[in-house]
Amino acid sequence: MTRRPAPSPETELLRDPEAAGSADVVPALHQTSLFTFDTFADMRATLEAGTEARYVYSRGRNPTVEAFERKVASLERAEDAVAFASGMAAIAAVLLTNLRAGDRVVCVRHVYPDAHGLMTRLLPRFGVATRFVDGTDVAAVADALRGGYDAPPAALLYLESPTTLLFELQDLAALAAAAREVGALTVMDNSWATPLGQRPVEHGVDLVLHSASKYLSGHSDVVAGVVAGRRELVDRLRSDALMLLGGKLAPFEAWLLLRGLRTLPVRLERHGRSALAVARALREHQAVQAVHYPALEDHPQRDLFGRYLTAASGLLSFELADEGLVEPFVDELRLFRLGVSWGGYESLVYPALLGHLTGAPDGATRYFAVPRSLVRLHVGLEDPDDLVADLLGALERSLKRAG
Repeated sequence: MTRRPAPSPETELLRDPEAAGSADVVPALHQTSLFTFDTFADMRATLEAGTEARYVYSRGRNPTVEAFERKVASLERAEDAVAFASGMAAIAAVLLTNLRAGDRVVCVRHVYPDAHGLMTRLLPRFGVATRFVDGTDVAAVADALRGGYDAPPAALLYLESPTTLLFELQDLAALAAAAREVGALTVMDNSWATPLGQRPVEHGVDLVLHSASKYLSGHSDVVAGVVAGRRELVDRLRSDALMLLGGKLAPFEAWLLLRGLRTLPVRLERHGRSALAVARALREHQAVQAVHYPALEDHPQRDLFGRYLTAASGLLSFELADEGLVEPFVDELRLFRLGVSWGGYESLVYPALLGHLTGAPDGATRYFAVPRSLVRLHVGLEDPDDLVADLLGALERSLKRAG
């Protein structure tokens, strides 16, 4: 008997095994805070058996939230996943659950600024130190993981590939192997690529997290986070961080995320194709000094892109030749709106200069030598020709304004 091949991720996203035999096209929304019992004995039996026996309270388990978690776990090729109320809630849950006083974290530079803030402002209060390292240098990361005479081996390695703002890639398999050698847990933010573009678990990463507010949602109407990985690690996140810290994902947001996942493949393909066209056009302009986009043919880590990524997204950055062009360029744009997030259908612009001038939300850029002339773009779903024309026109008008 010939065995049927497993469905592709694109097909898997549109299937709902839980709805077999149902006429419903859209999964049910269980918008409830709790689930009741008929008798004292029923409730006692459930509580004695544990909340896994049946649904009790939506801070812990909810059918709609679990449907989203199953989708993400399947896409990441992970055993399980747990969802949170935001990407930062997911990051905080992972760090607080897996670290204790005296532990050390090794983290790649150019990490998401609020993750940087958590590691530098809050974790030290609990006796946890963080060392930031160039993630493109495997030897440097391995050395930092080992520690030394005045520092124990690291307990956790935190990766983000590509990195924030400069989009540096990391050799995931080599870094995960270096972490295993010292007994460190490897955690990675995979928000940029999504599970359709990169599956870190397949390369030895223990826990993969996402700001689900970004591409997994795709509509700029949800704030959420999710973590996927080995079942025992996810179980600990669910029982400790989720139940005791309370950063749970609401059923309605989970329902919206299930909606967003259905169109993720076609959205991601359009984002990536348009972003490549934008990156190529920017690279040719006289006012642009450098373009940072891993899918470019001449990206310095193109070999790692080919090894680990099967698709690119719409987030990139470029450096203007003169810092004085940043403000007029941003103000001259017509289609790109000024905003701090990304991953939705709309095109957005964010200048790193704002992170240098203020303490929030991207003040961490000041610590990592990010150029003051750097501008981040999220290339949305608009016609790419219109987006390129908007960018090039804004560049020309900003040059004229600058004299």
